[in-house]
Amino acid sequence: MKIKDLLQKETLSLSFEVFPPKTESSFEGVKRATEEIAKLRPAFMSVTYGAGGGTSRYTLDIAKDIKDRYGVPSLAHLTCVSSTRETVKSRIDAICAAGIQNVMALRGDIPADMESADRSDWDYHYAVDLIRELKEINPDFCIGGACYPEIHPESENQKEDIRRLREKVDAGCDFLTTQMFFDNNLLYNFLYKIREAGIIVPIIPGIMPITNAKQVDRAIKLSGSFMPQRFKSLVDKFGSDPAAMKQAGIAYATDQIIDLYANGITNVHVYSMNKPDVAEHIMANLSDILGK
Repeated sequence: MKIKDLLQKETLSLSFEVFPPKTESSFEGVKRATEEIAKLRPAFMSVTYGAGGGTSRYTLDIAKDIKDRYGVPSLAHLTCVSSTRETVKSRIDAICAAGIQNVMALRGDIPADMESADRSDWDYHYAVDLIRELKEINPDFCIGGACYPEIHPESENQKEDIRRLREKVDAGCDFLTTQMFFDNNLLYNFLYKIREAGIIVPIIPGIMPITNAKQVDRAIKLSGSFMPQRFKSLVDKFGSDPAAMKQAGIAYATDQIIDLYANGITNVHVYSMNKPDVAEHIMANLSDILGK
């Protein structure tokens, strides 16, 4: 099923994100974890893609398994940073062969060893280039893209960021999923601005449950996310107690999701980090709300 069709439903839904293993030896463990999450029957599951295609061979295996064995719609991530058109074309062909209808089109993080490289001869510079390619090769793809309530780290300002976001939508993006955020007011303000700019595709808020204190620094480094005082106090109070921090982090994420639902958001995506227990606890916290 195409995700854009799922998003047209008025019922509340929850989806989860998982990531493939970095090595072959850990493949079975990751596969079991993703299958446990699939058993929770989320609206869909997305499977990430390593920078530069490092874990690309596992992405499709997991996405196909989720779809075929559990009947859960899957969203396969695809990045294009520093890739040739031939390489991307072969990956798109593999996605089609696996029967995957939904693709998350991303530029991807530029590898550290290529930060200063000459990019003039790259076939893809931005995600919009990949979106156009996907639509050209298979107009039937349902394509997702990323958006940033707190501005993309490489954008000069939010106005410029929204202009580029509009380009992605005009190129064929069917829906957008946000980077993680920890203050819902940031999302509500962002939604107002992009709707004013004429971006009307569905927006799926992305929520990251922080279940250990070490994740905080990593989350800030990856996304530059603003940490509200309420969240900082939570980490200060419970960060040294792993069990308490896990429970508090799940509760905080659950509270965010409930507030989103209460304010008219119908679909929320959880960056569950291959943790079935975290996904299960959140789903249980929302069972009556979701009608599960």
